Amino acid sequence: MANGRTTIWLQPEGLRIPGNLASLEDFRAWARSGEFPQEGRIDWIAGGIEIDISPEELNTHGSPKGAIYRGLGDLIETTNRGVVYVDSTRVSSSEADLSAEPDIVVLLFESVRTGRVKLVAKSRAPQGRFGEIEGPPDLVVECVSDTSVERDETRLRDAYHRARVPEYWIVDARGDNVSLRVLVHAGRTWRQLTAGAEGFIESPLLGCRVRLVRLPAQEGLLRYRLETRGD
Repeated sequence: MANGRTTIWLQPEGLRIPGNLASLEDFRAWARSGEFPQEGRIDWIAGGIEIDISPEELNTHGSPKGAIYRGLGDLIETTNRGVVYVDSTRVSSSEADLSAEPDIVVLLFESVRTGRVKLVAKSRAPQGRFGEIEGPPDLVVECVSDTSVERDETRLRDAYHRARVPEYWIVDARGDNVSLRVLVHAGRTWRQLTAGAEGFIESPLLGCRVRLVRLPAQEGLLRYRLETRGD
């Protein structure tokens, strides 16, 4: 201990976590600093620090995440509605006691313009360089892995609701069939939208119906495609 501070080291990965992180604001200040680890996912969820340093599985996590990122980019960025982020984009909410890095984040320009969310600069960063979104982004996507089931399905599901995220997608590609669930904020709970004909689900944010399909494997690798259908 030095200067009243305790440092926690996680071995063999070597993650260094200050022991004086007693609140969300302590955690957020650390996350904005140059001392924050550059590897692994480290979230603050309801008063606890959750760390995931497991490697990303290619076929059931990395590939579907990439397909959704590309599909959302076509729908959001090419229409000049906003920006789509993948990995290491920090979202924080004091109301939800949350600071997390979702797999995918959609942030509309209108949400920034109206002040519904705030862009927070990194510590000692030049003007215009941001490291955090304060407030609820417009859409959050989590791809379930073997090590993240409880986090994505329960703790983050509850936290994103408390943060008033309008739309939350939970993707699970680990089984024989790909699962895409679209949850919309409905007051005191989430409302899970029902898939219609051919598996398409309405996305209020996108204004169209979506489904995630798995393409035939090639050389042992799986690919996915986010398909859309209008009215």
